[in-house]
Amino acid sequence: MANALGYVSETKTGFEGALAMMNLSAAIRIEKNAEKAADGQPDYRIFAGETSTEIGGGWLRKAKASGREYVSITLADPQIGPRKIYANLAPVKGKKGRHVILWNPRD
Repeated sequence: MANALGYVSETKTGFEGALAMMNLSAAIRIEKNAEKAADGQPDYRIFAGETSTEIGGGWLRKAKASGREYVSITLADPQIGPRKIYANLAPVKGKKGRHVILWNPRD
């Protein structure tokens, strides 16, 4: 079963919403990376809180089975903990423009 780490809504520049994790609850913005210059750089930059601290990035990916595009995100910040958190943005059924941040466990 997937674990929801938060919810975001689409905006003109990306997404806005909130992380709601056990050790961190914060408003977040996921913005298109206007400064992307190479393939390895993120397609989105993720900012948290009132100070807009950068806490991660997001990359556009294509699902193997369906061919649908989605955003794979990586969160890394001391407030989150010592390890990176990997997640995907998935649309919420019946809620146009609304997405859930789903934890994606990796070894």
